[in-house]
Amino acid sequence: SMASPALLMRVVASAYSVAEKAATIVRNVMAAGDLGIVEKTGANDLQTKADRLVQMSICASLARKFPKMTIIGEEELSTDEVTEELIEDGHCEEILKKTCPAQYTGIKEEELVIWVDPLDGTKEYTEGLLDHVTVLIGIAYGGKAIAGVINQPYYNYEAGADAVLGRTIWGVLGIGAFGFQLTEAPAGKHIIVTTRSHSSTLVNDCISALNPDSVIRVGGAGNKIIQLIEGKASAYVFASPGCKKWDTCAPEAILHAVGGKITDIHGNSFQYNKEVKHMNSAGVLATLRNYDYYASRIPNTVKQSLVP
Repeated sequence: SMASPALLMRVVASAYSVAEKAATIVRNVMAAGDLGIVEKTGANDLQTKADRLVQMSICASLARKFPKMTIIGEEELSTDEVTEELIEDGHCEEILKKTCPAQYTGIKEEELVIWVDPLDGTKEYTEGLLDHVTVLIGIAYGGKAIAGVINQPYYNYEAGADAVLGRTIWGVLGIGAFGFQLTEAPAGKHIIVTTRSHSSTLVNDCISALNPDSVIRVGGAGNKIIQLIEGKASAYVFASPGCKKWDTCAPEAILHAVGGKITDIHGNSFQYNKEVKHMNSAGVLATLRNYDYYASRIPNTVKQSLVP
């Protein structure tokens, strides 16, 4: 008989189904019309009923199957009120058929840290910019992002009533990334994707210094990494401390699985062990290709302003 799939592949396969359930919750909350918006630290830091329900669904579903993993979510929530209808027990068969990379076959449950952003791009969600929204489940081992799932609940939402809404992208280092068409940005063009709602003088000075051909301003870290892997932008540049580990873990794994690179503004890798501070306080620089071109052009004044 076949050996049962390695733990990592079982976790990713479950995370895939859990993310699809999350997308359904996101769409249902929007369709019902009461977003239940709460300001956390201010008007640019919002939480909705979707953030709350989705986080409970993801964390409870994964914790039930894999009780020894550490799961860290963006929202501060009690887990008492999780109802059975929020639990997703399924998994993606397709993922279980893939061979686990040799370096990950011995992983134990307690060695995994899961970073969850239940709704990345909340502000955009509340404003109806639905294509910016993603659900992020990142899987880390040894402090490194090694696998991730990104669901876009509203992918295709402008394609008409018959279009299938939503898609799930997943990746594992050493296997690759799936669920999208890998495309490189136009050669010789410098298209920068950056923040839409967290702009600042520093953010803009850094972008100006890179002398881009164009700048795309969108919400959500997940959405920005998708812009890179689908060839719509050549670099994601965010010279600000606002981004958190749950924003970057899943996107990092997917970007690295297809040969891209993400670091802070200084070129340091992100660490994802459970004790790490949550804030990526030295910003973000990410590319699918040509990382060194952008890294070498970040001004020293910007680097000095952002302390890791």
